[in-house]
Amino acid sequence: MLWSFVLVVGLLTITPGLDTALILRTAAVGHVRRAWGTAAGIQLGTLTWGVLTSAGVTALLTASRLAYDVLRWAGAAYLLWMGLRMIWAARRGHGLDTTGPAAGGGLLSGVRQGALTNLLNPKVGVFYVALLPQFIPESAPHFAWGVLLAGIHIALGTVWSALLIAFAARIRVLLRAPSATRVLDRITGTVIAAFGLRLALTD
Repeated sequence: MLWSFVLVVGLLTITPGLDTALILRTAAVGHVRRAWGTAAGIQLGTLTWGVLTSAGVTALLTASRLAYDVLRWAGAAYLLWMGLRMIWAARRGHGLDTTGPAAGGGLLSGVRQGALTNLLNPKVGVFYVALLPQFIPESAPHFAWGVLLAGIHIALGTVWSALLIAFAARIRVLLRAPSATRVLDRITGTVIAAFGLRLALTD
């Protein structure tokens, strides 16, 4: 049963998505500390969802339409703001520097961005509500096993993030030109905004 969970969340972890886009973009333009912060924030969000699900709190998202919609709209607004901001900065002729001193930059701002991106997505909570109970043995303590499974997910996510950051370091030499950074920001901003739009429009 445990290995089945590893296989399922492993495949989900490597599936391209919002987390991958954020980490790759941040590391590819040379902001490695912030990329690690973003990865850490995403895993912090995963841990929070795992703990809340194990305690039964996130069941509210499936039971209360209002709670789900409030979180969904907040997440959609955040993603749309972040994506459109990157696109706008690229169109004005410069990349969006989200890591400099003026932006409060570096590791902690990356943690904040990654955590908000994860925690404001109610689908992660609903996914955990649907997934975790299937892999918890009937006689096992529910909370302890739920946190253990979340820890496995975090470990896999951390390894995958490290691989993404290492890959980005390899291609960073190709992205030193300002024009390349602007193109990357347009692509990443479009992906992020599309995720926000999808979250807003999907029940």
